[in-house]
Amino acid sequence: MNQQKRIEILTRLRDNNPHPTTELNFSSPFELLIAVILSAQATDKGVNKATDKLFSVANTPEKIYALGVDGLKEYIKTIGLYNSKAENIIKTCKDLIDKHHSQVPDNREALEALAGVGRKTANVVLNTAFGQPTIAVDTHIFRVANRTGFAPGKDVVKVEEKLLKVVPEEFKVDVHHWLILHGRYTCIARKPRCGSCLIEDLCEFKEKTDV
Repeated sequence: MNQQKRIEILTRLRDNNPHPTTELNFSSPFELLIAVILSAQATDKGVNKATDKLFSVANTPEKIYALGVDGLKEYIKTIGLYNSKAENIIKTCKDLIDKHHSQVPDNREALEALAGVGRKTANVVLNTAFGQPTIAVDTHIFRVANRTGFAPGKDVVKVEEKLLKVVPEEFKVDVHHWLILHGRYTCIARKPRCGSCLIEDLCEFKEKTDV
């Protein structure tokens, strides 16, 4: 795909949604961090259901740590992998209290040192909480980048590297959200909704649908 086409795609996505953000509910960097840890292999809708109750009771590292692993599980047991997520979150809260004055760090190295936080989670927090031009590649972004020809790559790291290389600075902060939403609602996994896609004429996918 040539760069002119990429810029047109990004321009259309921006015009359609000038101020995109995550669909996870949060009101602080800490709440976002917990929500993103919980969102691995879970839907944002499912996470929001659990965190709406959790955060009304405990929304600081101290308060969640005070719940303990078993107490936390009661709030998140509807979410996949809740046992390991509860353990990771309690460890993360302890580290935030002991090492970061209960504040979520705004750099990748410190974030990735926290339990349950990998590269993708760190990228989401850096981008959404701190406005840094990072691009977290999840299954939706991986699919859209490859299917459209926008930034093909054989694994998520390769796609992330390609996106960071080809996305102009003016689009970098928001591209993560545009591509996720596009993959979640239009360029869906089973059968993309090409007929209702605003970048269909620019997309290089060969097996387009009429839907």
